[in-house]
Amino acid sequence: MSGDGGGGALPAGAAAAAPAPALSARGARIAGGAPGLLDAGFALYVADPFDRELNPQGVLNLGTSENKLCFDLIEDRLTRPDMNYLEPDLFQYSDTQGTRSFREEIAKFLTDYARAAKALNPEHITVMNGCCAVFATLSTVLCDPGDGYLIPAPYYGGINSKTWLYGGIQPVHVPLFSKVTAEESHPFQLTVEKLEAALQRAKKQGIRVRALILINPHNPLGDIYPAQLLKECLEFAHRYELHVIMDEIYMLSVYDDTTFTSVLSLDCLPDPERTHFMWGFSKDFGMSGIRVGVLYTRNHEIRKAVNQLAVFHSCPGPAQHVLSLFLRDRDWLDNVFFPTNKKRLKEARNILVDGLAAVGIPVLKSSGGLYVWADFRKFLKSQTFEAELELWQQLLDKKLLISPGKAFYCYEPGWFRLVFSDSIDRIYLCIQRLEQMLQSYAAEPVTNNTSSTADALCNPEKDSSGKPSNTPGKDVSQLKNILVY
Repeated sequence: MSGDGGGGALPAGAAAAAPAPALSARGARIAGGAPGLLDAGFALYVADPFDRELNPQGVLNLGTSENKLCFDLIEDRLTRPDMNYLEPDLFQYSDTQGTRSFREEIAKFLTDYARAAKALNPEHITVMNGCCAVFATLSTVLCDPGDGYLIPAPYYGGINSKTWLYGGIQPVHVPLFSKVTAEESHPFQLTVEKLEAALQRAKKQGIRVRALILINPHNPLGDIYPAQLLKECLEFAHRYELHVIMDEIYMLSVYDDTTFTSVLSLDCLPDPERTHFMWGFSKDFGMSGIRVGVLYTRNHEIRKAVNQLAVFHSCPGPAQHVLSLFLRDRDWLDNVFFPTNKKRLKEARNILVDGLAAVGIPVLKSSGGLYVWADFRKFLKSQTFEAELELWQQLLDKKLLISPGKAFYCYEPGWFRLVFSDSIDRIYLCIQRLEQMLQSYAAEPVTNNTSSTADALCNPEKDSSGKPSNTPGKDVSQLKNILVY
């Protein structure tokens, strides 16, 4: 017999056996998943990124939610002597839940900055390489394949893949709309009645709903849940024995005087064993490349299961050490980083909002996050998602990446998310490219009045003179004179 284990000829008339598939059924399901629109847009940017000197005709990215406003502060803090010392044990295996010292610093930090009702317990914290990992592992241990989770739509579309790849879990949308009814005070308003309706629809479809996911501050809307609504949502979840996953990754990216209420700050949770908190360094610290996310849960069994999976998602010891130093330096946080970050966020947002207003694009009033939710409906050739994607493609052809509402599972075509946490010159360039595209894009007149309500509620706030607030001193004619890269 041949020593190669199968080199001999087949018997006469025998058919060759079909080769075994390279992937398991699970692997084929994962490999067959189509990338979302956010991933597709980011891939175009990575292939042709804008650079003022090296690639001035490249793709300008105001679609990816990253805070690029405070790298100078972070760089300066990283150059201080305390950052240059590393213990040998940081280069060895450590607790997959996160090093004890790092979890202690996180607990103290969140106790203070989330205004927690009582001091957080470091043992209730698990550290992973980003909130994507937290979503993936937590949803996997909470739900079985085919189970669902309630989530108000629109929402950050990346959650779908994070909960589906590992666990095969499906979203159950709670649709929100811009039209304001008699029972509502603002567009895209969440109510417990809408949660109830979505839950009952899912039950009729045979979907077992196991959890409710809330993003606060919201992505992409940029609004903040009032404390009373937050309590009502928690009570609703408790009635139906649903887990609540609170994604508060933009917790400290609030740029106006709106009061933010963290779930950690509530005195009496209706169901503390089913309430789980997420936060990370990507947005509030402008460190999306560091890949550090935090889960806080009081539920021992859930922590036990999550920590088994955390071995695949652990963070490097040196990164945990450096971030501990950031969290420990309260003087720098309180007097330098956070006040400067808030000021720059507000200034950048106002510049983008005023620039959009100058080209006829209103935005939803917002208080947190790194983006605005903008109303492009009057520029659609028809009120369809096909027309929205056509407009998005035209923007991409002009080398401008923003995110279409379809990427956030919005139920109304024509809304786009634009990120403002970037340099002022890039915001102006965005407005310029946008204006050039809209002038050349011959949109047919829209016969319905879908934008009337939103136009009245979403235009930028004006001061007593009637002008947009904090106008940067550049109208459309001045924008035209900015150098085209």
